[in-house]
Amino acid sequence: MLKKTVDDFSAQGKRVLVRCDFNVPLKNGEITDDTRIVAALPTIKKLINDGGKLILCSHLGKVKEGPNEKESLAPVAKRLSEKLGKEVKFIHDYNVTGEEATAAVAAMQPGDVILLQNTRFRGEEETKPNKAGTKFAEELAELADDYVCDAFGSSHRAHASVSVVTEFIRKKGGNCAVGYLMEKEIAFLGNAVENPVRPFVAILGGAKVADKLNVINNLLEKCDTLIIGGGMAFTFLKAKGYEVGNSLLDTEKIDYCKEMMEKAEKLGKKLLLPVDTVVAKAFPDPIDGPVDTCVVDSDKIPADLEGLDIGPKTAALYADAVKSAKTVVWNGPMGVFENPTLAKGTLSVAQALADADATTIIGGGDSAAAVNQMGLADKMSHISTGGGASLEYLEGKELPGVVAADDK
Repeated sequence: MLKKTVDDFSAQGKRVLVRCDFNVPLKNGEITDDTRIVAALPTIKKLINDGGKLILCSHLGKVKEGPNEKESLAPVAKRLSEKLGKEVKFIHDYNVTGEEATAAVAAMQPGDVILLQNTRFRGEEETKPNKAGTKFAEELAELADDYVCDAFGSSHRAHASVSVVTEFIRKKGGNCAVGYLMEKEIAFLGNAVENPVRPFVAILGGAKVADKLNVINNLLEKCDTLIIGGGMAFTFLKAKGYEVGNSLLDTEKIDYCKEMMEKAEKLGKKLLLPVDTVVAKAFPDPIDGPVDTCVVDSDKIPADLEGLDIGPKTAALYADAVKSAKTVVWNGPMGVFENPTLAKGTLSVAQALADADATTIIGGGDSAAAVNQMGLADKMSHISTGGGASLEYLEGKELPGVVAADDK
């Protein structure tokens, strides 16, 4: 997908609205992980060096209780100023595009950077299909000449600041481009799914089959081997007629799992399921607390026990499948990775990817958290910044934030 990027137009003297993903975790007003801020720096620095006037915007949190200081972007402006070594002027106004923003933009010089308040403080940001926040999008566009989307983590939302704003930028003859982060995501995820170097192995984990219905279906057509782990594996095991005890089970999706296994066979694809399982009496409480476990064959899970991780034989089977791969996409942990006793399966898969002579792509969310937690992030080819967005990409869906950018 060839989209216009920040390298395809000059920002010299232009007001550039940049949609970033600054949805960072906060504790007592302090940022606890600035990965998303760091990921946005290359695009921001490029536009500053071009002599652009940068107007940054982002959402933060779900803003269920209306505008509030706990979900203000003020801490992001402070951290960005430190990272860039220059002031990032913060527009505190809860209206986002009001008089404070208008006056600040009018006073900007080339190379200046301002950060608008949380876009979700405006109810018109989060929109229903075909009822996107036109007024808010138009107000955002009035502040700028050009628009750059670098918020892959939000690109699956047809929100005012993500896709609708491009209509108004385009009307005034401005550029609608993607930033370096978006460009990288499109390249890695797009190529992995549409044009992979083979053998192509896809690994899906996580709790629910329902969350990944379309991903399983789409990837079965694209990959050579599909590996299933995590809580969702038990619905597949049940579909094979096995007893799964008290393990997580989606009874409504048993027939779907049967269909997917039949589809894999028909297409000549390998579909690997756990052959042994780490079981316990109950889910650990707290989640990282001590838990007594044992390992059983996956077709012999006792009726009173619960599967919480893949066993050592399965870990070896999955690692072996990854060994010969040239492209690997992984989304979803193999077990309750937040618990040290139940993280071994996820760690084993992460290590197999780290050791593989392949393009390795981590599809955001819990998989990214697991890889970072295990100190293996630098061994992966690409770690996606968007859990939901990368999942929709793997489903084969078009993402509004990507579609809205100008074609080259």
